[in-house]
Amino acid sequence: MTDSENPTRREILMTSLLLSLTAGGTASVSPTEAARRADGKSLVAYFSRSGNTRVIAGQISRTLPANLFEIEPERPYPDDYFEMVEQARQERNNGYEPPLKTTVVGVASYQTLFLGFPIWGETAPPVIRSFLTALDLSGKTLIPFITHGGYGLGNSLAVVRQHAPRARIVDGFSMQAPQERQTVTRVMEWLGSLKSVD
Repeated sequence: MTDSENPTRREILMTSLLLSLTAGGTASVSPTEAARRADGKSLVAYFSRSGNTRVIAGQISRTLPANLFEIEPERPYPDDYFEMVEQARQERNNGYEPPLKTTVVGVASYQTLFLGFPIWGETAPPVIRSFLTALDLSGKTLIPFITHGGYGLGNSLAVVRQHAPRARIVDGFSMQAPQERQTVTRVMEWLGSLKSVD
């Protein structure tokens, strides 16, 4: 057997990951194709507030392997969850794309971009719009991975398509992750109940 007919364990693992991430977007991915996509020509870019999306980004980066890039706004969002929600709502409603802290250097050298973000207000966060607007992704493969609090993807994929019109966007990965609003609400309710103990 030749090497291409006898894939390595790494190629098999990469194929499994890429197949699960692109399920529905492509018919199949061979071990050779998976290796080509992940031989240093892939980038995992992500935005994460609570850390759920960061965990997935790290796992993808280590498994492929691929370079990792954190998308950050130049001015961080407020630490207070409800203030952050209001700021993001205003940015979205005004079509504002916040400046980024840094941009990807050498994006032309990447063939595949895994893009991770949480759903905010049933759509992609404003910083994702900024990130995609700043890059020329013509002819590149874009694979989203998305976390949400139970309300689904909203119009986030339409936003990605609109801001990366020349990229080849394939179906990605999404999962429900613990919702920050629910956590904050439950903690506040619990703290409120402690007042009655006095």
